[in-house]
Amino acid sequence: MFDWFSEQSRVSKEMAGHKIAHATLKGPSVVKELVIGLALGLAAGGVWKMHHWNEQRKTRAFYDLLEKGEIGVVVAEE
Repeated sequence: MFDWFSEQSRVSKEMAGHKIAHATLKGPSVVKELVIGLALGLAAGGVWKMHHWNEQRKTRAFYDLLEKGEIGVVVAEE
């Protein structure tokens, strides 16, 4: 007669050596996730700030040229 439990025990004993080679997976590290999130947030904020400063520089240059009269916003009549 076939004994299912003894067969499972034999199979699990044979596979036990295979399981040792794998690293044990752990749950998420809260500190590691916080550090990674903080680093990504600061990097994204820095990129956004640099973009914003570049746009301000272009706008300021446009209004300076407009004030000096070097450029105009009205199309010149010919």
